[in-house]
Formats: sequence, C-alpha cells, structure tokens
Amino acid sequence: MAILITGGSKGIGRSIAERFSAPGVKVFVNYASDDAAAQETAALVRARGGEPILLKQDISTFAGVHELLAQVSRHTDHLDQVVHGAVYAYSCSLLEADPAQFERAVMLNGTGMLYVAQAALPLLRKGSTLFFLSSRGTKVAVPNYAAIGAPKAMAEALIRYLAVELAPRGIRAHVVSPSLVLTDAVRQVFGAENADKRAAAAAAANPSGRNATGMDVANAMFFLASPEAEMITGRELVIDGGAYIKP
Repeated sequence: MAILITGGSKGIGRSIAERFSAPGVKVFVNYASDDAAAQETAALVRARGGEPILLKQDISTFAGVHELLAQVSRHTDHLDQVVHGAVYAYSCSLLEADPAQFERAVMLNGTGMLYVAQAALPLLRKGSTLFFLSSRGTKVAVPNYAAIGAPKAMAEALIRYLAVELAPRGIRAHVVSPSLVLTDAVRQVFGAENADKRAAAAAAANPSGRNATGMDVANAMFFLASPEAEMITGRELVIDGGAYIKP
C-alpha cells in the first residue's frame, strides 16, 4: 500500500500519515519548509511500521505539483490514497486581498486538487481514493478566511466532477470537512490567542463536548478508503460531533 499526503508534516496531515501507517505501507509526506516537523512525522510513521518518504516540494505551482508526482514515481508504481491537505493560509479581507497572494491561494487551496489528481492518475488503480481536506468556510463567510474558503469551495465542486469521471476506473473521490481543529494553519489565519479562544468556545458549544481532532479525520478517511466503502464516492463527510446541526 502507498499513500501520498500533501501538507502531511503537521496537524491533520500528520494524523493521517500516522493512521495509515502499517508494515509494508509507503507513506509519502509532502511538505514545503519545516524539516523538523517532517522528521517528527517520519518518526511516528516508523513507530507504526510504515516507511516514511519525505518530499520537500512547493506545490503552489503547476510545475511543483508535477515535480512532486515525479518524485513519488521514483519510489512506487501505484498510489492507493492521495490526500490533498496542503493549504496556503493567507488571512485577508476579500476586498483588500493582494492579487498575487490570492492567486497563489487559489492554486494551492483550490485548483491544486485537480492538478494533483491529473498528475497522480498514472499511479492510481481500481480501489484508489482521492481525498480533499476542506472546511466549513466554504459555505459560510468566516472573517479573513476568503482566500481559503472560496478556493476550497471550488475544489469541493472539482471533487464531485472527478468522482464521476473516475468512477468507471474504480477510483473514488471525497471531501472531508472537520469542524475546528487547532492547527498551525488555524493559528496563522486567526492569530494564536484568538484561535485558542475560538477553539475553547467551539468545544464548549459542541454537543459532543469537544472539538474534532486530526485523528477523528484520519479514522473517517481510513474507512472511506476501505473496500467496505466501495460504493461511496463524490460525497462530503462532515466530522464535527454534531456542531453544525445544533441550532
């Protein structure tokens, strides 16, 4: 088995890497800059018997995506799961957004999902599963979140189209949307202190008494990637403990 996780060295990506790790599994962890965090993730993968392969590659460009998959191809002839979790955490008011930064956000947070799928296609096979990591900000206007939420809304639509095109090949595609998980990206968008306050308030209001965790997300993906979920594709799975349906 082999899995590729973009943005896999921290936060939810790290939990996914750890959950899918097992003897004989190649875990490709893509990251942009934090070598120390990547090494910590690699240690967690090894502890569960997996084989970590760290790929430091900026995928905010079309060329970067293709270079990443070229690197993956040197180590494996197939991918069972591809998770696009990399995010450009550009915090801005939409009317004051810098065009260059917003364009980069659209690529990494939105259209990047399509380019990753296209570049990975030669490595996908019947039973392979694509995942896009999304959020509630695709459906409601979260302050200073437009450069993340709007592109992710596009990616959610792309997943639905990809699911239909990939289904005849036996390949599935999903959106997984957790409620607030306190990651470095969340702290970058909202500021560390404000993010901590948001997380505490969200946990107190959640019917389940806590926030979702990265491992909650990873466990859901593990099921959706299993043979038992063969006839589930093109869907968004919300992991929130009931938070979003509570009045």
